[in-house]
Amino acid sequence: MRKMSILSLVFLLLSLTAFKSSDSTSSLDTTTLVKIDASTREERTEITSLGVSIEEVHDHYIVGICRPAQLTALKAKGFLFESFSLPAFLLDFPPGDSAFHNLQELESEMKDLAQTYSHIATLSSIGKSVEGRDLWMMRVSGPQILEGEKSGIIFLGTHHAREHLSTEVPFSLIKHLLKNYGKDEKITKLINEREIWIIPLVNPDGTDYDITNPPYKWWRKNRQGKGAESIYGVDLNRNYGYKWGGQGASSDPSSETYRGASAFSESETQAVKAFIDSHPNITTLLSYHTFSELILYPWGYTYDSIEDQRAFKVHETMAQAMGRMTGYRPQQSSDLYLTSGDTTDWSFGEHKIISFTFELYPANMWDGGFYPPASVIEDVVRNNIPPALYLIEYANNPYRVITTIRPRDFLTVSDVWPPKP
Repeated sequence: MRKMSILSLVFLLLSLTAFKSSDSTSSLDTTTLVKIDASTREERTEITSLGVSIEEVHDHYIVGICRPAQLTALKAKGFLFESFSLPAFLLDFPPGDSAFHNLQELESEMKDLAQTYSHIATLSSIGKSVEGRDLWMMRVSGPQILEGEKSGIIFLGTHHAREHLSTEVPFSLIKHLLKNYGKDEKITKLINEREIWIIPLVNPDGTDYDITNPPYKWWRKNRQGKGAESIYGVDLNRNYGYKWGGQGASSDPSSETYRGASAFSESETQAVKAFIDSHPNITTLLSYHTFSELILYPWGYTYDSIEDQRAFKVHETMAQAMGRMTGYRPQQSSDLYLTSGDTTDWSFGEHKIISFTFELYPANMWDGGFYPPASVIEDVVRNNIPPALYLIEYANNPYRVITTIRPRDFLTVSDVWPPKP
């Protein structure tokens, strides 16, 4: 499934850092790269339930990230694995990373955009993070359109702190929409007929921590805790309420997939919940993550497909179309492994919102992983604008994709229509 063989991975790692056994006595905050023998989705589910964040899925093994406690658990369960210290080149952004936005830059630019395009853009905070930072959201809609008046769509970025490219894509979508309003007929029509909500950064605390004092920390979770010595954080994408507490998330606070003390225990997920709960006009949701180049849709909590066959067909058809636009692989989330408490299971399970997760570029760790060079931002954004416009076009009624009614040609990539059976 991935380009580089595990032998290449092992030899590369061994040339850069010493092998680290599963009996390591390193601190709880030590991040470890692990290769685990696993051939089935059931094995992968057990692995992620132990608290390992699975980053690459191959035919007979996975590559993941965990901490020493999870290595002990893997050994107790009888899994065969090898673990390695993360080499220095994987702990830092490549040279010339300044195009990635830190919190101050993101907030400043969003405020400037809201002021410049005040006739169609409104910036607001939907709540605070656990450390008191604002969760900024941009509303983009036509002049004079009242909130809730038009069909809505929401884009979410960066639930996981180290996935910095998943901030840049939704933020760039904001800029693309605003700068083309009144200039591009296609964009203008979309904005006039929809209510578009974009939150580029759901996890500001974790993101800020990840990029503070290089080398970068590979931090995934938020910064929930009672002090520097006990901050383990919560995996925000395991903290949503639908089927929370099941397989594919961990109850261990030190693990990468810690689900939190209860569903919606975190202020960040509470804020997202409150906003979506109060906006019944939202029909469509897209959550950006990195990496693997995948388009995922519910369910994550079960291997079964969505029971409502029409809803399943909508997700499948849209995912396939967006896969042709991007080159990403479309599939049901649980085909990889089970997850519980994730964003899209909740948005569809509770609100019947048509929901997707994009795992953005790159395909694997060796093409940049969580820290690709800034030079790729423009291409990744360009690749992901068409599916965003496609979802916005269909937000008035996503079920149109399973009818004979085709979208307006100017809003889609020409070579994907009609969708293949």
